[in-house]
Amino acid sequence: MSSDFNKQIIEEFRANGGRVGGMFEGSQLLLLTTTGARSGQLTTTPVMYLKDGDRYVVIASNAGSDRHPAWYHNLRANPEATAEVGTETFVVKAAFADDEERDRLYARMVEQAAGFAEYEAKTSRRIPVVVLERLPA
Repeated sequence: MSSDFNKQIIEEFRANGGRVGGMFEGSQLLLLTTTGARSGQLTTTPVMYLKDGDRYVVIASNAGSDRHPAWYHNLRANPEATAEVGTETFVVKAAFADDEERDRLYARMVEQAAGFAEYEAKTSRRIPVVVLERLPA
């Protein structure tokens, strides 16, 4: 997705208390701000999520591309990030789901948003699942 597209979603998200329209209307969306693996710069990306207990689960699908999204590489290098859910902003730490947990969580995401099944079918890479755990304030 283009940075202009993401910028528009981010602005709409922040202006409407975490709600957006268009293709993401009704989706559970969070804004993930990561520190660049190489640049060290902060980058904010809108991503769909699902809740797993107190954890937020995000999928590094990159819309089925054969490459991981930049935010995934950023979290590998710098696992601490910021999440915005609704009107709340908090610090999270990323963990990377092992095979069994990944399969369980990915299947749950497909139930919530069928497009994730298409993403998996489009690529030969194993799409990673990232679990974001909220850190104490």
